[in-house]
Amino acid sequence: MSHKPILISNELTCFKSYDIRGKLDTEVTPDIAYRIGRAFAEIINPKTVVLGGDARLSSEPLKQALAKGLMDVGVNVLDLGMTGTEEIYFATFHLRLDAGIQVTASHNPIDYNGMKLVGKEAKPIGPNNGLLKIRALAESQAFLPKATLIGTYKRLNLMTDYVIHLMSYIHPQNIKPIKIVVNAGNGPAGQVIDALESQFKSLNVPIAFIKIHHQIDGHFPNGIPNPLLPENRQATHQAVLEYGADLGIAWDGDFDRCFFFDEHGQFIESYYIVGLLAEAFLQKDPTAKIIHDPRLIWNTLDISQKFKGTALQCKTGHVFIKQRMRQEEATYGGEMSAHHYFRDFAYCDSGMIPWLLISELLSIRQIPLSKIIASAIQAFPTSGEINIAINNPTEAINRVKTHYQAQASKIDTCDGISLEFTGDQKEWRFNLRHSNTEPLVRLNVESKGDPQLLKQKTNEVMALLIKYKSD
Repeated sequence: MSHKPILISNELTCFKSYDIRGKLDTEVTPDIAYRIGRAFAEIINPKTVVLGGDARLSSEPLKQALAKGLMDVGVNVLDLGMTGTEEIYFATFHLRLDAGIQVTASHNPIDYNGMKLVGKEAKPIGPNNGLLKIRALAESQAFLPKATLIGTYKRLNLMTDYVIHLMSYIHPQNIKPIKIVVNAGNGPAGQVIDALESQFKSLNVPIAFIKIHHQIDGHFPNGIPNPLLPENRQATHQAVLEYGADLGIAWDGDFDRCFFFDEHGQFIESYYIVGLLAEAFLQKDPTAKIIHDPRLIWNTLDISQKFKGTALQCKTGHVFIKQRMRQEEATYGGEMSAHHYFRDFAYCDSGMIPWLLISELLSIRQIPLSKIIASAIQAFPTSGEINIAINNPTEAINRVKTHYQAQASKIDTCDGISLEFTGDQKEWRFNLRHSNTEPLVRLNVESKGDPQLLKQKTNEVMALLIKYKSD
C-alpha cells in the first residue's frame, strides 16, 4: 500500500507584525528560540547583543536557548537577568550596543511567551528592517556553518546606571511628601522600585511606598499583571484607600506600561495621563513638541495650546510613534493605550518615567490627582475605547464614514477615520479603526464639555455598526 507523504509546515506563527508572541510548547519553544537567535545573528550581524527576560518561568530557558543561537554564530551576549523591556532599551542605547532582545509576553496569558527586538540606538526591528528576513531564515534553517570561535557570555547588572538615568527626569528637590501604592504584579517592576527607593532615601526625597504584589513570582499568584482588566484593579484600589495614599500605580508584566489610580483609588484612563505628561514637559520647555495618536486628541491639544507647545498627530503604534518622534525631535509621545515615549530615553517607551514625572507635577501643583483629572474629564469627556467584533470591518467603517461625511467639519484618515463636528455649540468627534490582528473595530468618541451629547452620539455610531456585529 502506498502512502501520501506527510507535509510538515515550518511556518513560525509566533512572528507578528512587530514582535514575536505565541503559545508555549507549540508556537514558542527553546528550539524555536535557538533558531531565532541564529537567524537574528546572521540577518542583523551584531557584534554584541544584550538579553533580558521577564518573570515568567519559561523566560529563562528561552533566553538561554536564544543566547546559544547567537553565540553559535560568534555573537557576544550580555545577560541582564530578569528585566523589564525598557531595561533592554536602556542597555542598548546606554552601552551603544548593536542590538537587544527582551524575552517577554507582557500581559498575555501565562502559557504564552515571546520576544521584543531592537537594533542600534534601541530602534525597533520590524518588517521593514529585518524581522521578515529573520522569520524566513528561522523557518528554513538554512543557516551558515557555526562559527569557529563562538561568542562570549557575560552577566551584567546595569541597575545603578538605569536608576541614575530615571532620576534625571525630575528635580528631586521639587518632591513634597507623597505616599504611593505600587503594584508590581509579582513582576520585575518591584526590583526597580526597591532600587529607586534606596536612591530616594540617600537624597532625602520624601516618597513613601506601599508595596503590594511586590515579590517576584513567575507563578503569578495574583494573576497575570494586566491592569487594563477591571478585575485586576481591585487590589490597588483597596490599598490606596486603606493606606490613605496620594497615588496608586500598577504595571503590566514587562512594565513598559504603567497605570494610575487617584487618591480615591479610582482608575484613570490613560488618555488623560498623556495630557498630564505633556504638561509636565511643557512647563519645563514651552518649545517642546508632543506626539499623540488620533484616537482621542482634544485634551492633549488643549494643554499644548495652553502652554504654547506644539502637538503633532501620528498613526497609532510604537513603530510609527518612535519614527515620528525622531523626525520631529519631539520631547514626548503618548498613546491612550498607556505607552509613553521619551526623547531622552532614545524615543522608547517607559513605564517608570511617567510616574516619576507625575509625582513631581503633583508636588508642584499641590492639587490632588482626582481634581486635576476631573477638570480634564469635565472639559473633554470620552466614551473610552469600545471594541466591537465585526464580520466585515472595512465595510462597516465605510458605512459609518458615508453616513457622517457630509455633516463633518473635518475628516482625517491618519489611522482609520476621524471625523469632527461643530455647530450650534455642539462639538464632538470620533475615531473608528479596525484591528490589524482581529475582526474588531475600535471606536473612541469625545465631546467638548457635553456628556449627554457624548452618550447620544456614541449610541448613534454604535447603532450603525450593530448590523455588522459578529454573533
